[in-house]
Amino acid sequence: MPVTHRLTAPAPGWTTATDVVVVGSGVAGLTVALNARRAGLRVMVVTKAMLDDGSTRWAQGGIAAALGEGDTPEQHLDDTLVAGAGLCDEDAVRTLVTEGPDAVRRLIATGAAFDRDAGGEIMLTREGGHHRRRIAHAGGDATGAEISRALVSAVRSDPGIELIEHALVLDLLTDADGNAAGLTLHVMGEGQRDGVGAIRARAVVLATGGMGQVFSATTNPAVSTGDGVALALRAGAEVADLEFVQFHPTVLWLGPDAEGQQPLVSEAVRGEGAHLVDASGTRFMLGQHELAELAPRDIVAKAITRQMQLQGAEHMYLDGRHFGAEMWEHRFPTILASCRAHGIDPVTEPIPVAPAAHYASGGIRTDLSGRTTVPGLYACGEVACTGVHGANRLASNSLLEGLVFAERIADDLAARHRAGDLPERAVDVAAARAAHPVPLPAPEARAEIQRLMSRGAGVLRSAASMADTAAGLALLAETAYTHVAQEKPADPRVETWEAANLLLVAAALVAAAAQRDETRGCHWREDFPERDDTRWQRHLITTLTASGDLVSTPEEQ
Repeated sequence: MPVTHRLTAPAPGWTTATDVVVVGSGVAGLTVALNARRAGLRVMVVTKAMLDDGSTRWAQGGIAAALGEGDTPEQHLDDTLVAGAGLCDEDAVRTLVTEGPDAVRRLIATGAAFDRDAGGEIMLTREGGHHRRRIAHAGGDATGAEISRALVSAVRSDPGIELIEHALVLDLLTDADGNAAGLTLHVMGEGQRDGVGAIRARAVVLATGGMGQVFSATTNPAVSTGDGVALALRAGAEVADLEFVQFHPTVLWLGPDAEGQQPLVSEAVRGEGAHLVDASGTRFMLGQHELAELAPRDIVAKAITRQMQLQGAEHMYLDGRHFGAEMWEHRFPTILASCRAHGIDPVTEPIPVAPAAHYASGGIRTDLSGRTTVPGLYACGEVACTGVHGANRLASNSLLEGLVFAERIADDLAARHRAGDLPERAVDVAAARAAHPVPLPAPEARAEIQRLMSRGAGVLRSAASMADTAAGLALLAETAYTHVAQEKPADPRVETWEAANLLLVAAALVAAAAQRDETRGCHWREDFPERDDTRWQRHLITTLTASGDLVSTPEEQ
């Protein structure tokens, strides 16, 4: 992909400074912000929409941790490793499951209220891939909303945390030695900080969420355009395992032409005993896995897709009619309301479902302290690849991962602050803002990127389908170049930057997926249907060269 479009030099813009700038307002970003403030650091939180509009609030199922009687971190580790299909970093998983229970308790102390039984104990349920009930939930199926509410309240109550809302981060600022030194961003609104500006900082934390909007149908909100991964690639950071995009098996089917964010039907519905059936009412997961409907998500998504292909159907069904009205109303009120809003009543009829893009198991490569390969740049949450998820995320591990590794980032920042290892970085903001080259396609390229990716790099992939996708993406990149050649550059506004970010992460995803010629976890190659541990039990590391080429390199075994 050629990097050819040079932004016309913007107005000098505004500049501000802080110790730590956190990008994102989900569980990961807000946890970093709160803990860094407790360590005495100045903190600024930048969010693309409103503070309470991060991806966390959409999480229905819950947060997984070994909190129940008879459960142990070791059992949680075993389930995670199995789901990860041989690519989990065991040290990262062990960190997650051992530090997770206390991290959840600290979250409760911050104000998050989980559902409890008559005796006051946290109610736990099961989801796919878990052999025990270890999923804590709130409001039945509104766990993410409750966690978001508690953390947003805590952040808004801390006068030491400065907020910049409605701001799209553009690129990383670095000093002469390559250390992260802040960010450039575009603020949308009315005030002193509108337009293109910059934040100088001693450290930068990316918690920007996923890139689900790279596909036509996704459970991700509209803001999930891969901004963090794109920024990291342009900054020279390594990203890993982008080919492993988890498609949630049970997303409410809204018709063949439905695009954008689709309503999720939580795995917890199957955890409570709902069955996957075809149009005739036959349970097709029986005999395919010991856990049937509660098999890991990649297995269930593939089984649904196979049945759709075999039967020429556009969707399958999730049958929870045996729950009765009272259980639907009290355990799954959000899902019930969403289904009814679309003309489906789960109390009396099966729910039409089909897989849709849900979660990126890969992302910006980090160590156990959240450090990326760019000094001073950290990442956590869905934008990061900590090694926890491997080739397929275990259900409800994402909120826990964001929580645990956010705390570890804050601990690392605090230790570096005490040691005097977070100096102010010298950077020429005006020069950096004016000189950074980025291909900017027209905003309408977003829809074409989504169509290309859904058609050729979705649940089912092959060498031929991905070659077609790569060619289509390259043509879009050349179109951006043509605009420049004709001196008709695309308007550098937010929608244009989002299209640019989607184009870059789509090309990176396809480059990795085309190279991994095996089927593993949520990466399904029709032309290489078997898992190949001899060649491919290792990560794929993707970088962007100075000339604008994406290079995916297998990690040494």
